[in-house]
Amino acid sequence: MQRSRPDGSASQKRPLRTGYTTGANACAAVCAATRVLVGAGLEPWEGPLPELTADRYDTLAGSVLITLPNGDRVRFPVRVAERRGDIGYAAVIKDGGDDPDCTHRAELWAQVRLRDDGRIELLGGEGVGVVTKPGLGLPVGGPAINDGPRLNILDEVARLTPHGADITLGITNGEELATKTLNARLGILGGLSILGTTGIVHPYSTAAFRASVAQGIDVAHNQGADHVVLTTGGRSERFAMELLPHLPEPAFVQMGDFIGFALDHAVRVGMRAATIVGMIGKLSKMADGRTMTHAAASEVNTALLGEVARGVGADDALCAAIAAGNTGRHVQELVVAAGLDGFFDALCERVSIVLSAHLKGPMRVEVFLVDFSGPALGRFLHE
Repeated sequence: MQRSRPDGSASQKRPLRTGYTTGANACAAVCAATRVLVGAGLEPWEGPLPELTADRYDTLAGSVLITLPNGDRVRFPVRVAERRGDIGYAAVIKDGGDDPDCTHRAELWAQVRLRDDGRIELLGGEGVGVVTKPGLGLPVGGPAINDGPRLNILDEVARLTPHGADITLGITNGEELATKTLNARLGILGGLSILGTTGIVHPYSTAAFRASVAQGIDVAHNQGADHVVLTTGGRSERFAMELLPHLPEPAFVQMGDFIGFALDHAVRVGMRAATIVGMIGKLSKMADGRTMTHAAASEVNTALLGEVARGVGADDALCAAIAAGNTGRHVQELVVAAGLDGFFDALCERVSIVLSAHLKGPMRVEVFLVDFSGPALGRFLHE
């Protein structure tokens, strides 16, 4: 990966930068607010501010050192830290590294009020979502603060005060940012989630996306669904909802490129059936046995598509043209132009057969191939 220097020239390649989760940043804000409240103060921030968030620090109150869930000790710059009567308030700016996440550069804040009974209560403030559906491992009606960050915050605050505390976490513009996520589908309303198992964000993290896929399937299962619809993205999901209007909204899960992982998890929770809805490029990779369909990880095997065409009666010339096709979309255009009946259905059937062989348990696999504008070109359904 290359980045541009301010003068526009390309810099040399370098490793992508890691960042810190919303949970780690929330913990830093809580610790800063608590330190101000108990009179411990902050330490100076030394050196330059993090490159990707430096412009967000119009003020700099100092820094706070915390222990992440993975045991790393990390120092965070703190934008604001002040005492407001009997409340400590602090805010930090999330540095997500080179991960393309809508929470990168968001402001996370915390308000802390001391108690006298030793208990620590964690509440959600403005911008933090509220859990409204089961299946997330969190109490319905409570804030969307996962166990990893929750325990991390409780441990850090317990080190700073024996008195206990009421802690409110918030995210500036969190409700607006949440519209760029799948939170509403999962039943998290009004804001973002406070997440992070280790505290570290790995660039372009496949682990984070896999976790969201598993969470979506878990929610569907806990809502009583035994049939999940796995789509490759937002557009194919919209088409899937039109094709399968009788299924409830939680049954639709965007799996991205993680077809193998999604099917394994669906089997694990006991789903009876999975319907895959996608376009020709992704489905062609699945038909070729790929359980990870990212463009960088695999290319469309057009020779295989030529074999599928031959199986439904294509002549040598058309088979050769398909095998030499540039992309899956190009193959689709060739098939449509030739009026080759049965090609798309046959491709869907092959996807079902190949992916069913991958399963580690009983589950029916059905497939729809949709056009780029929506109509279903092919399908394979179990009678």
